[in-house]
Amino acid sequence: MQPVRHAAPKLKELVLVAMAAAIWFCAFIGLRPLADPDEGRYTEISREMAISGDYVTPRLNGVKYFEKPPLVYWLSALTFKAFGVNHFTARLWIAVFAVLGCLLTYYAAYSIYGRAAGIWSVGVLATTLIYYVLAQVILLDMAVSVMISGALFSFLLGVREPRGAKRRSLFMAHYAFMGLATLCKGLIGFLIPGAVMFLWLLLLGRWRSLRPFYPVSGIALFLVIAVPWHVLVGLANHSANHKLDFTWFYFVHEHFERFTTTVHRRFEPWWFFLPILVGGLLPWTVFAWQAVARSLRGGWKGRKEQAEAWFLVIWIVFVMGFFSASQSKLIPYILPVIPACAVLIGRYVAERRREGMEAGFSRGGWAFVVLAVGAGVAIPLIKVPGSHDGLTLHYPYGPGLAAAILLAGAGFTGFALLKRQAGRVAGGMMVTVAVLFVAIASMGRAFDAGSSIALSRILQERLKPEDRVVHVALYAQDMPVYLNRQIDVAGYKGELEFGIDAEPEKTADRFISRARFIEEWKDARTTYAVMRNWYYDKWFSQLGLNNEVIGKSGDLYLVVNRSPSSSL
Repeated sequence: MQPVRHAAPKLKELVLVAMAAAIWFCAFIGLRPLADPDEGRYTEISREMAISGDYVTPRLNGVKYFEKPPLVYWLSALTFKAFGVNHFTARLWIAVFAVLGCLLTYYAAYSIYGRAAGIWSVGVLATTLIYYVLAQVILLDMAVSVMISGALFSFLLGVREPRGAKRRSLFMAHYAFMGLATLCKGLIGFLIPGAVMFLWLLLLGRWRSLRPFYPVSGIALFLVIAVPWHVLVGLANHSANHKLDFTWFYFVHEHFERFTTTVHRRFEPWWFFLPILVGGLLPWTVFAWQAVARSLRGGWKGRKEQAEAWFLVIWIVFVMGFFSASQSKLIPYILPVIPACAVLIGRYVAERRREGMEAGFSRGGWAFVVLAVGAGVAIPLIKVPGSHDGLTLHYPYGPGLAAAILLAGAGFTGFALLKRQAGRVAGGMMVTVAVLFVAIASMGRAFDAGSSIALSRILQERLKPEDRVVHVALYAQDMPVYLNRQIDVAGYKGELEFGIDAEPEKTADRFISRARFIEEWKDARTTYAVMRNWYYDKWFSQLGLNNEVIGKSGDLYLVVNRSPSSSL
């Protein structure tokens, strides 16, 4: 059966979607301090790359860092060279990738299911909790998720096209996206798309639709994008000790051992991602099951008539299963399934708006109303641990505002349900969540619990080029960004261990033992130390060393070995 063909969206529509998404994702990314460790880590790697000009070997706090490939580092480093380092430029490329994800989702849903499905799909994606939050945070998961989505959407659209220039362009985009995904986060960049495509072709018997798939030129394009950096960095960082060699660390430790062992200490039960998906899809979780059931109507026998929907479901199930089987699990890992979910839900909402309410849609709408009312009542009563009362201090109206938004949205949506207006129900949900996200994001500077920005500001006022800064039994990864300098570390290696051990001649004086730190504290050189409060109280303050606590932030103390006046 030939697929139903819809015209692809026009360039004008794509530009409007891109502009709206850019405003939506970028409006508030400069307000919030960098969170430690992830945002500090990836910003600092890019900052050091921009300064050194070495785009082959990523470094974190001056040591080699090979846990991830460099595509996002490259983009951010170039941005830093052109516009400087700040909160906005640090998060810019993650937001740009989120915008690209919206464009890809809109284009795919529009091309497969029509204009209304495209509009609702991009609206669902942009207001899904996990997608919006991760578009505001400097993690590599947004980049790799969007590239994987691009590869899979391009393939799905490509197999629908007859032989010709458009089919070839879509397949070339498919191979290019896989290459870029590999440069974002490694081998999953082509393993996940390859597995999803294979399962779809196998289960639906669609092998004939694969021809032609341009393997020679496509694989050549993939290799040109993905291979050169891996070769260059491997040659530049070879070691006779295999555990200090790039190839072993990157391919064995960071891929094979991460997936098959608990070496990274991120073990969670097999069902870990199920509640994450349920919560991450909010508010659209209430329509998720209905959307899947609607898309797969006709069951196994009707799978060829619903081939595109089966592709999206296989995409979701495989990614969930793949990461559930891994011995290393983190919440952002499931982000690649969200665009596929958005298309299924967007299509379902578009159909209900066109064809009218049905029981499943009504139940989903009322579920949203109940959740919104419950959250609206609970939020003013909840105190978030570790917030340092930042929200109360800067935005005392914040909890009340959030409650008012949720209760108003619940009221509007409930009224639309009583009137059986499916479009207004979905629209009310979308507007409620959008206004809530804007309200929270606009209060970004209140959420600084994981940042060392307060201590960094104290240091910025006092620090001289010849002074030393040491982190004791920790490494606050955002501080080097704020101070625009590398930090010495005492009694701690953590994820820096590979880089420290790989170049001992360069790191011996910067990464020191706790005993050596105590001896060097007595030096005439002004030294600032950052340590946790309990560490200071139970150990450092008991040593009888000259010291003065000049800053406190959260559970961190900033200590100096002499006041500025004593060195005059």
